[in-house]
Amino acid sequence: MDFKTEFKPLTVQPQEIEEQSFRMITEELGEHPFTDEQYSVVQRVIHASADFELGRSMLFHKDAVQAGIQAIRAGKTIVADVQMVQVGISKPRIAKFGGDVKVYISDADVMEEAKRLNTTRAIISIRKAIQEADGGIYAIGNAPTALLELIRLVKEGVAKPGLVIGVPVGFVSAAESKEELAKLDIPFITNIGRKGGSPVAVAAVNAISLMAERLG
Repeated sequence: MDFKTEFKPLTVQPQEIEEQSFRMITEELGEHPFTDEQYSVVQRVIHASADFELGRSMLFHKDAVQAGIQAIRAGKTIVADVQMVQVGISKPRIAKFGGDVKVYISDADVMEEAKRLNTTRAIISIRKAIQEADGGIYAIGNAPTALLELIRLVKEGVAKPGLVIGVPVGFVSAAESKEELAKLDIPFITNIGRKGGSPVAVAAVNAISLMAERLG
């Protein structure tokens, strides 16, 4: 392979790169069942993952996007299951409306309680989060146990999230946790199967926060 020829991208302007990427996504995805609001999320999920199968597998509660927009504009807390999700979310857009992005999984009290109960930190972090983030957005990209615990607490009437973005990646309970989420009659965004992860959760939150910001 000849490495002497210098590669020259078509453009080096970030906005132009993103716009071109979105055009390519729209052309390649073709017809789809999503509303315009839902497609804004799907488009960013595909942009973040380069995975059209994942994009096509996205599922939305009918009120999901509007619920997310309302939660952000009301300054509700966004709860991330892990730091990777927290880091990726655009905090200035969230802060503009008085909100914050929190993650509890590494808190000392969470680690201590998880050890005491011989359970996962993800489960205990959700139990802590529901005490501080009523009506907030839960962005779960990695821990199926966190999503299953949140589902349990919703069913018991203890947790009242404004929106659940449940897209954990993995082999053990990941697909199953998303199937359970899709059965709930609360605003949710999820996908079918094992795929998902931090970039997907981040892309969904950022897509919704952009829509919230554009409302002024």
